[in-house]
Amino acid sequence: MKYKPFYTLNSLLPFSIMDRYLTSELIPPFLFGVGAFSSIGVTIDAVFELVRKIVESGLPVGIALQVFLLTLPKFIVLAFPMSTLLATLMTYSRLSSESELIALRGCGVSVYRMVLTAVFLSLLVTGLTFAFNEEIAPAASYQAAVTLEKALKSDKPPIAKQDNFLYAEKRDVKQPDGKKQKILIRLYYADQFDGERFRGLTIIDRSDQKARQGLSQIVVADSGEWNPSENTWNIYKGTIYLVAPDSSYRNIVRFEQQQLQLPRTAFELAQKSKDYDQMNIAQALEQLEIERLGGDDKKIRKLKIRIQQKLALPFVCVVFGLVGAAMGSIPQRTGRGTSFGISVIVIFSYYLLGFLTSALGEANVLSPFMAAWLPDFLGLGTGIFLLIRVAQR
Repeated sequence: MKYKPFYTLNSLLPFSIMDRYLTSELIPPFLFGVGAFSSIGVTIDAVFELVRKIVESGLPVGIALQVFLLTLPKFIVLAFPMSTLLATLMTYSRLSSESELIALRGCGVSVYRMVLTAVFLSLLVTGLTFAFNEEIAPAASYQAAVTLEKALKSDKPPIAKQDNFLYAEKRDVKQPDGKKQKILIRLYYADQFDGERFRGLTIIDRSDQKARQGLSQIVVADSGEWNPSENTWNIYKGTIYLVAPDSSYRNIVRFEQQQLQLPRTAFELAQKSKDYDQMNIAQALEQLEIERLGGDDKKIRKLKIRIQQKLALPFVCVVFGLVGAAMGSIPQRTGRGTSFGISVIVIFSYYLLGFLTSALGEANVLSPFMAAWLPDFLGLGTGIFLLIRVAQR
């Protein structure tokens, strides 16, 4: 067999007959994996719930089908890395068991060069995964939630409705010893937020204690909304209590309508609060800025981890491509069923590790960066180790 590279106009690297052959062998199992893994995921996560809503809530079958299709991109994104592992492991295992890889090595082709094809295709899938995860999956997930909510007779989209809204606004205060400590300056609670107004609103304001000689202001009202023309809160039918340091009431003011000079942060947080899988990176960064205003370190850390995970997820394709190609290149007799089983074990191990590092990140044991990227780094190291071992045989 002659190993004769040729060059395309749009490529700086040689693309050989071997590369074309390996690519043609990798694509079918990859497509099969995308279909299989995404179907399994969407069936377990969405189909059973939709069937329940059809039976119990009278959800129209046409709407259920629409929600099903809108939910599918989220699982296709997760299927891309899994399919990359399945395709590389299955293809290289078959070629190894049929001695085709041995023949290529006999022609002077190194294992590194044979695996390079899988790595290059994995990089292409990485770009595809990133695009899907940024532009398609979040918007589709949000639209699925909106469509389902409207079909179940709700007038507002999911992000504009919240019950038992609670928001604590904190500020760093320098202590006498020079250290900074977060203190609560305002606490907002509402029975419900309907997208425009807070209902059953309570505000505890401790932001200006010095100016009011240690008094804390407590506002209890039927409702409150943001007035964008004057940058104030409009509060309706309520009472303002001024509380002295000894917890006694200094003054009580009842009103039908009152304007308060308070930040808009609570409204932004309520209106823009989406599930993590409904936000792309840009939206998640905007949400992070809002969370920073609130000063809740736990929420801030969790959102930072999710942002890093959105960046790390596409590169799992490269990791799985390298690991699958390296494991498949080991001389052995492996059938398709065995390759599929090994793929499931590797996938389960990787995502279990990802769950553990994410939990350690939320516990502040690992940084958000390491919590998201450590499984990728360990997987990449494992793939390189296996590849070197195969090349030395």
